Amino acid sequence: MDQRTELSEFLRSRRARLSPEDVGLTPHGGRRRVPGLRREELAQLAGVSVTYYTRLEQGRGQNVSAGVLDAIAGALRLDRAERDHLTHLARPVTRTRRAPSRPQRVRPAVQHLIDAMEGVPAYVMGRRLDIIGWNRMACALLGDFSAVPAAQRNMAWQLFLDPGTRDLYVEWERKAADIVALLRLEAGCYPDDPGLCALVGELSVKSEEFRSLWAAHDVRDKCFGVKRLHHPLVGPLTLSCESLVLPADSGQQLITYHAEPGSPSAESLRLLASWTLDPAARTEPSPHSGT
Repeated sequence: MDQRTELSEFLRSRRARLSPEDVGLTPHGGRRRVPGLRREELAQLAGVSVTYYTRLEQGRGQNVSAGVLDAIAGALRLDRAERDHLTHLARPVTRTRRAPSRPQRVRPAVQHLIDAMEGVPAYVMGRRLDIIGWNRMACALLGDFSAVPAAQRNMAWQLFLDPGTRDLYVEWERKAADIVALLRLEAGCYPDDPGLCALVGELSVKSEEFRSLWAAHDVRDKCFGVKRLHHPLVGPLTLSCESLVLPADSGQQLITYHAEPGSPSAESLRLLASWTLDPAARTEPSPHSGT
């Protein structure tokens, strides 16, 4: 992934989503060939010359200062994740970091922790959105990660290329957009990671939906939210999802799902947990009982 191209396309995509009226400018005369702010309008807002901004957007800016980037980010109304992404793309000296080639491992203490979370689906996500650790309930809810090849234990791969995972998420389109935005953020930090490049290449070839979302250049660092699932055994579930960064383990997050106490989803999770302990019990209930 060429960083100059990435920077150019990211800045253009952010300009395209704003109009002069959005930022309090009077539109210049003449017909607009493309949507969004013009370069001269953005340069005016950021307090830089049009020539300087044009060079930056073309990937030719050298040693751009933090102050200039902050001004451009403010003019484009970037959020925190987008600001971080812009910095990674525009200041290669500060982001020259190659992702370690050694496979990530879950610390034994972390694995013991998630194994002890009875009734709570939990897994550990590493670089590239790889799923590197999980508990029994995570497999019961999301699928048996141990039964698929290591290369496919990846949230983006599962979401776009595994039909069962696609069917699981009621709001698949929103989940897919969030995952691609997370992957974009990862790509900004580690553009030279061969595993990440290979993953993006495979998904781009095999999924038109992934190609479209990737081309949007959206970035997000989603930390929590509500997920609506339709499980083949227990039916509809509404679960809260939390992402907890593991400070001692670089690039790793602990992801948990839980239901509101006393809710139908809590009872469904309890039932799912009992079935995982006693597989023979799965043959009795209706697959979509939701109870």
